[in-house]
Amino acid sequence: MIKFEQSTGNVYADLGHEDADEMLVKAQLATKIAEIIKARKWTQQKAADVLGLSQPKLSKMLRGQFRGISEAKMLDCLARLGRDVQIVVGPARRNTSAGRIAVVFSA
Repeated sequence: MIKFEQSTGNVYADLGHEDADEMLVKAQLATKIAEIIKARKWTQQKAADVLGLSQPKLSKMLRGQFRGISEAKMLDCLARLGRDVQIVVGPARRNTSAGRIAVVFSA
């Protein structure tokens, strides 16, 4: 019999990474950046020039190796791609000591 384990919704947390929330946010941002680049049919070099990154650094980010790239830089990349970026801080949550971080993409 094969045993299955219910995911938390965050693969990084499931794997025990200390910075799981940050890694999930970065993965979501990198995915959106990749989608935009693909839709524009840009080469990695063209995209890197627009984003202010080296081509090798962009390549690593698009392959999920984004530990050396800050969330702020990834948000800047989205802005350079013509996307509006808003950071919203909501009210305190009840019955919990910690808030949550989530990425929401509008249509």
